[in-house]
Amino acid sequence: MEENREKNKKTILIIDDEKPIVDILVYNLEKEGYKTLSANDGVEGVELALKENPDLILLDIMLPKMDGLSVCKKIRLNLNVPILMLSAKDEEIDKILGLELGADDYITKPFSVRELMARVKANLRKSELRDESIDAIKNNSEEQEKKHENIIKLGELELDLTKFEVKARGEVIDLTLREFEMLKFLATQPGQVVTREDLLQKVWGYEYFGDIRTVDVTVRRIREKIERDTRNPKILITKRGIGYYIAEK
Repeated sequence: MEENREKNKKTILIIDDEKPIVDILVYNLEKEGYKTLSANDGVEGVELALKENPDLILLDIMLPKMDGLSVCKKIRLNLNVPILMLSAKDEEIDKILGLELGADDYITKPFSVRELMARVKANLRKSELRDESIDAIKNNSEEQEKKHENIIKLGELELDLTKFEVKARGEVIDLTLREFEMLKFLATQPGQVVTREDLLQKVWGYEYFGDIRTVDVTVRRIREKIERDTRNPKILITKRGIGYYIAEK
């Protein structure tokens, strides 16, 4: 029984060169029932990630041997694991959430342990739901036969919920999982304005109001891919002072 419980524990890899922070994270994560692994530099972090295939990675930006942004790129090429970036530089958000990196989330130092744990749980849950959804589609032939029912068409935008695929003007668009989830959430209720806070809660899974700039940066990145003119968006629209919505036509 004890052995099975140990096997079912989620494994969190911490890549950070600040020992006091690593010690705090290890203590609190293990107290919450997670297994932990740790690496003190970027090179070791990549090697450990590829060897152990953890369920989630906490990755510092400022690392010796290889910086966190490069580490994120290398890991993302091989693993589809949630990556939560730890940043002491608040202005790095654009790079952290950049399309070229594929990070799922970020949190700035100093952070509260309670907030970090909430982020870890939210990202793990999102990953589980994604995997369950993919497995259900693969194993259910009826779902495959009815895949036309899982397509949303709104003007120049088309979402295939079975393939996790987005097209703009007939061209397949390469989106991160988080970007796809945001578009899907908005596209299922076209014309309805959704606040940034609601998007954080529904798409990111936060049970509190996090940093709404996360939403704004993600929206900007999506627009760079789906809009003809990002200065005059026609698909993903801003309702000034409130939030965002998908145009109905």
